Amino acid sequence: MQMQALDSGLTCPPHFACPFVKDPAGPRRYRRPPPPAMRRPRLLAPDGFSHAIYHCVSRVVDRSRVLGKAEKEQFIQYMRLYEKLFGLHVLTYCLMDNHFHILVVVPRRPEILPTNEELIALVRATLGDARANNLANWFSRCSEQGNQPALEAERERWFCQMWNLAAFLKVLKQRFSQWYNGTRPTRRTGTLWEDRYRSVLVENGAALRAMAAYIDLNPIRAGLLKDPKDYRWSGYGEACSGREDAQAGLRWMANQLVPEQASSPDAADRSITEVLEWYREHLYSRGPEHRDAEGTVTKRGFTEEEIQSVLKAGGRLPLTAFLRLRVRYFTDGAVLGTTRFVESVFQAHRERFSAKRSTGARRLRRLVLDSPLRVARALAVKAVD
Repeated sequence: MQMQALDSGLTCPPHFACPFVKDPAGPRRYRRPPPPAMRRPRLLAPDGFSHAIYHCVSRVVDRSRVLGKAEKEQFIQYMRLYEKLFGLHVLTYCLMDNHFHILVVVPRRPEILPTNEELIALVRATLGDARANNLANWFSRCSEQGNQPALEAERERWFCQMWNLAAFLKVLKQRFSQWYNGTRPTRRTGTLWEDRYRSVLVENGAALRAMAAYIDLNPIRAGLLKDPKDYRWSGYGEACSGREDAQAGLRWMANQLVPEQASSPDAADRSITEVLEWYREHLYSRGPEHRDAEGTVTKRGFTEEEIQSVLKAGGRLPLTAFLRLRVRYFTDGAVLGTTRFVESVFQAHRERFSAKRSTGARRLRRLVLDSPLRVARALAVKAVD
């Protein structure tokens, strides 16, 4: 059946699927709807700023709770990989069962771009030898043929993605979706995320401090646990467990939040222990529970007693708390004790260890506090339940 002319006075058949809507000028006339409005570009930092800070949120389609332990671990692995590749800096983050929060610094594109050798090295460190070798071979062929336009086009293909928030999150979400769909018992297809991500441009200072606390307090507000240090899939939880890139994010905030301190020579020398103490006090100060007039909790958080206890301790955590975050040392460390004790066991069972080792005692890697405890087997460890 062919469509009649619009001005013929005929209506579209009820079963005919067409993009026409009624024209308010008359009950029997139709017109095409206006084209959908284009998405407005995201807000960028004003000129003169060396970087922009964004809080980004994205949710799973239908808000299904599909992000379990393995999924969260894989997402963090991809996040750290592409953070390095795209030249960004994740300050803190939180992965929940059906959405994620990322607070990220996006530097402006530098005027002096990395050399070919530096770009190849970055690709090798993040995407592996095969991609790096292909890039190196392409650069070599372009140089041999004197094809400078092709070489510059390839460089720009990489650089247009770097220092770019949209490109970072697009690749992160797509790569994780591919992994997720391919690892389901019955191979899954289709989108995993609701629409595109949402972002808020955050000012340095008080706004940044409030946003970081909001993100790291998500598990507390959701009632998942009582202490934010125990949530392993967050910036603060990973920093407490010794993850260096998570600690670097908190250190950046600690040195930037107060301008007069940021310019102080002592700011950069602030130990990670001091940074964690400061941030723990900040989290507890920002996270009190709320109650209504009848005393019913309307917003989960910390009790007044918990807040005062943390503030009284200066945000300091006892050694036992840090050791609990490094619990694998108690199961896989072979020997745990003082240097003297571990060395004595090492010498008594010398044949059990490599001939290249001259000593037995090893520090507890990534432990924030300088503990007198040592182990006989160093571990490549991460936060655990």
